[in-house]
Amino acid sequence: MGRLLAACVVLRLHDDAGPVGTTAIDKRPVDGPVKVVKFGLYADVQADRKHHGGEDKAVYAYAAEDADWWAEQLQRDIPPGSFGENLRVDGVDVNNARVGERWRIGDVVLEVTMPRTPCSTFARWMGEERNGWVRRFSDARRLGAYLRVVKTGRLTAGDEIEIIPAPEGAPTILDIYTGV
Repeated sequence: MGRLLAACVVLRLHDDAGPVGTTAIDKRPVDGPVKVVKFGLYADVQADRKHHGGEDKAVYAYAAEDADWWAEQLQRDIPPGSFGENLRVDGVDVNNARVGERWRIGDVVLEVTMPRTPCSTFARWMGEERNGWVRRFSDARRLGAYLRVVKTGRLTAGDEIEIIPAPEGAPTILDIYTGV
């Protein structure tokens, strides 16, 4: 069984050189219980709603094990929220999560929908746009997963994550990832 290490929401919007002109990728951990509603964690926003957010991308989860791997690769700390994730989890193989698999965290139920596709805003945020970040992140196949909210409620850092299996034969998010 996995564990929720942090629930993260936007700290503040930042100017961005991309076509939207702003980004909400700056997520930080919240102390205490967090309300989860149909479109994600309460008090969180997405600046580019064409490519982020909505019902199928309401919550973005990233594994601590993958963040630790990137911290070693980049030689810097990758604290919860650094990749714009809402949930930093431990003990869950997020990249091999199956589409349709459900996660019960606190009294919330989430359903895995798809992998994250890295973008140029993410590259700029990481300060890696000149280092081929989008391709590098894609090729590493440590993408994290988007989830939809099946049951609203509250979750708290430290909560256990109960995995409710997807239907037999459901693809993993890596199975459906087409890359960049």
